[in-house]
Amino acid sequence: MTDLVRHPVHRALTRPQMFWGVTMNFFIINMMVSTIVFLIIKDMLVANPLMFVGYLLVPLTVHAIGYFASLREPRIFDLWITKVSKCPRIPNYKRWGCNSYAP
Repeated sequence: MTDLVRHPVHRALTRPQMFWGVTMNFFIINMMVSTIVFLIIKDMLVANPLMFVGYLLVPLTVHAIGYFASLREPRIFDLWITKVSKCPRIPNYKRWGCNSYAP
């Protein structure tokens, strides 16, 4: 049996659309989280303008987490979202440690 040969063109054609090293879906989620955090701490920004520097750490930190998670598998967050939406926890998860559907 012959070994499979990996071609770089095939990998490039199957990668998802990336934006600054993360998938577009993760980038949009990052912007939504950053906007929510901004709306929550908006009053503090008015009182102390130096809080703006602290606010900038939120999107940069979330983006760095997504970037390092996407290095090995670019679709890691899409796969996780699919798993969570299709395979929710069931009542006997604590007993068996997995999704066991037998009564």
